[in-house]
Amino acid sequence: MMDAVLVGCGAMSKAWLDAARQIAGLIIVGLVDLDADRARARAREYDLSGAVIGTSLDAVLDQTRPQAVFDVVVPAARREVAFSAFAHHCHLLTEKPLADSHDNARAIVEAARRAGRIHAVVQNRRYVANVRRIRRFLDSGAIGAPTSIHADFFVAPHFGGFREEMRHVLLLDMAIHTFDAARYMVGGEPAGVYCQEWEPANSWYRQGSSATAVFDLGGKLFTYAGSWCADGFRTSWESTWRIVAERGSLVWDGEDTLKAEVVRPVREGLFDRTEPVAVSPLDPTDRIGGHLGIIEDFMRAVETGSEPETRGSDNIKSLAMVFAAIESAETGRRVAIAQEGR
Repeated sequence: MMDAVLVGCGAMSKAWLDAARQIAGLIIVGLVDLDADRARARAREYDLSGAVIGTSLDAVLDQTRPQAVFDVVVPAARREVAFSAFAHHCHLLTEKPLADSHDNARAIVEAARRAGRIHAVVQNRRYVANVRRIRRFLDSGAIGAPTSIHADFFVAPHFGGFREEMRHVLLLDMAIHTFDAARYMVGGEPAGVYCQEWEPANSWYRQGSSATAVFDLGGKLFTYAGSWCADGFRTSWESTWRIVAERGSLVWDGEDTLKAEVVRPVREGLFDRTEPVAVSPLDPTDRIGGHLGIIEDFMRAVETGSEPETRGSDNIKSLAMVFAAIESAETGRRVAIAQEGR
């Protein structure tokens, strides 16, 4: 059982509330938003007639005394929400990104540690089924240790609104999904990056719609190429992937097609022979389900005292990749990435 207050009732809150209504024992006891009418509308939409509605998180937490806070606010308000949650002895599950700056991310992670509370981030792409399968396949050693990871992201959405006015829009708003997936799939720790951003002539964004980056993931090279204004031949929102290993390669189209080939000790002209190798289906222990899977994982961690997979102290490493890439794009230099938690 868990009582939770959700703060931030904008469009993204629907994904949280859609998941929450599927989880037995999870009760949304409060809704907080700067616009009280918007919070009331969400309460009506999701039949949360018993939820306390308010514009002050502190006041609603004082009244409801929940176990957890669900943070769906804009990144600039995330530090204030986190400090309020921990001051009221609440565990915290937050939408990505963890914070709007690296300093604020560190402050939130440290505050969670001092408070002794569970703190996790909705890095929902980790809970995509094929991301799980890739990690398990690489861990099996079927094609040897990964040596390089290559991800392409080419999508051209016309969002309108704040995204089209953001600086570093691709890196700040989307790339962390791909960066975090790369870290997870190969078990890599980011050490450095060189990144370049540009604005193509056809772009409808203010700045940073296109970027390419080369990361050092602890001896494994990770290349990222992305654009939010590349019309034609659209990739999956999960990117398309090629992972090269010591004895073969794996490719994933970001959707349903996942294939691998392994090298055999037979030379045919210039090339060694390769043969298909099966990528195993999901294991029963693999956690999937996007927001639903992460909320369930978070609740399990609170109940058992275990650490959730997307805990803030780990997720900050993926966020560090974002801010280091931005710094590199701004300075034109390679940027070292500090090893968080060491």
